[in-house]
Amino acid sequence: MTDWVSQFDELSRLEESDRRFLVERAKVVNLPAGQPVFAPGKRPEAFLLLLEGTVVVHQFGASGREIVLYRVSGGESCIMTTACLLSDEEYLAEGVTETEVRAVALGRADFDTLMGRSPAFRRFVFSKYASRVTRLMEAVEDVAFERLDRRLARKLLELAGDGDTVVATHHTLAVELGSAREVISRQLKEFTRRGWIASTRGQIRAAGPRPGAGPRPGDHPRDPRARRSPDRRAVPARAHRCAGGHRRPHHHGAGHLREGVRRRARVPP
Repeated sequence: MTDWVSQFDELSRLEESDRRFLVERAKVVNLPAGQPVFAPGKRPEAFLLLLEGTVVVHQFGASGREIVLYRVSGGESCIMTTACLLSDEEYLAEGVTETEVRAVALGRADFDTLMGRSPAFRRFVFSKYASRVTRLMEAVEDVAFERLDRRLARKLLELAGDGDTVVATHHTLAVELGSAREVISRQLKEFTRRGWIASTRGQIRAAGPRPGAGPRPGDHPRDPRARRSPDRRAVPARAHRCAGGHRRPHHHGAGHLREGVRRRARVPP
């Protein structure tokens, strides 16, 4: 079964003998959701290329706190597996299938053989590795230097997608962001106080209408809390100061994920 090679342009350009070796030695595997792929203290047995699905890689600290390091999706390889294969070391994190997964596994000995004899395969492995390292460093930078409220706001926008509802517990969000559940709960409480979200057990939803769904208090021309700008459009009459001293409009509790949270995340509309 060779059709999977076409998902990776670089592999399609391997020398014929190397490509034939890869296809003959690699195995296509199917894994159910929730299946452990690797764990701390174990050595990798194969080089993995995901064809479909998602594997989430997370790590536990000495305190027992958990953080999601990254996810591997179709068309990608796992940076930790590659690093452990190249260095002959044990895993330091855990990988679990988040969805049903279809992947290609190339045994350790065959991986070493191809790395030694095929310059094109080496370029493929190292280019994937370098790309992943860059993204991982960006994630580390966010955790180390970015304010938690902004990271939380971006995560809510990401999980909401095109909708205004996020199905996630406070613990799940804490794991995603590498924080404590209590800290996340305090931040969500503040978002709720500002009127951006409404939080219930296991679900976070918009506190107001989606953009274009109608006027908000303070925005309607007939609302006594609104004033007219020179071009005759109504603008909110009140504002509040956020971190850094900037003034931002206060929507009297009718904000939602696409406005208040987006501003907190500093994501352009």
